[in-house]
Amino acid sequence: MTTRILLIGGHGKVALLTEPLLVDAGHHVTAVIRNPDHEADVRSTGATPLLADVQSFDDEQMRNLVSGNDVVIWAAGAGGGDAERTYAVDRDAAIRSMDAAVAAGARRYVMVSYFGAGPDHGVPEDHAFFAYAEAKSAADEHLRGAELDWTILAPSALTLDDGTGMIDAAADEAGSVPRADVAGVIAASLADDSTIGRTIRFNSGTTPIAEAIGG
Repeated sequence: MTTRILLIGGHGKVALLTEPLLVDAGHHVTAVIRNPDHEADVRSTGATPLLADVQSFDDEQMRNLVSGNDVVIWAAGAGGGDAERTYAVDRDAAIRSMDAAVAAGARRYVMVSYFGAGPDHGVPEDHAFFAYAEAKSAADEHLRGAELDWTILAPSALTLDDGTGMIDAAADEAGSVPRADVAGVIAASLADDSTIGRTIRFNSGTTPIAEAIGG
């Protein structure tokens, strides 16, 4: 059976690298985007673009968006800069999507977070990154308590380097990792049920992705 995947944040750099991997694996991928100018980029990956502004969606609209899918991947982000929008997207809309996944029966949920996310993120309140750190901490914590088969992926600083297919999922401190390898980890996590219920923090490394994330 073909798995139906809803990827929210479908025009992000990581998302555009993830979509062809999922399509090539035989999945049907619907990529949620806000800008109609991005439809062609998404179609070129083999995914189906869907215009929707998840920031403005209420609970019912979010359930309708998720309905009919088996998997939700959250790769959206406000992009920083505006604290109010950051909370609205990275925390509130993300949480609504999780609740919608529960209600719609889309049990598998993959969250793209970041290496240092958590209540002890250590970002000072007067720092521009604070709202994002707080929002991701709240979203991740909500997901851990949701009745979903969840995985939280927490890459370190993202680069535009070519992917190597190798990561370090045992590092104690953040480094960096190519976006292409983050895409590889997303695809590999869906193929490996041992990633369910786990938060996987990773840098670039020397261990093949499938081996590194295996439980």
